[in-house]
Amino acid sequence: MTERLLTLMEQIPIGGKQVHDANIVATMLVYGIPQLLTHNTSDFARFSGLITVLPLQD
Repeated sequence: MTERLLTLMEQIPIGGKQVHDANIVATMLVYGIPQLLTHNTSDFARFSGLITVLPLQD
């Protein structure tokens, strides 16, 4: 998973706390999980070419 995270960080500009989001996406990609359900859709918008980001409704 570390290799996928490093590759992801080379492909998409990421810095600071965004690394945590990138780690979630890297884990999803390694395990073949295509969709993320979250309240923080804007945090994951940069990854929309790799995963589907779905808004969590209250």
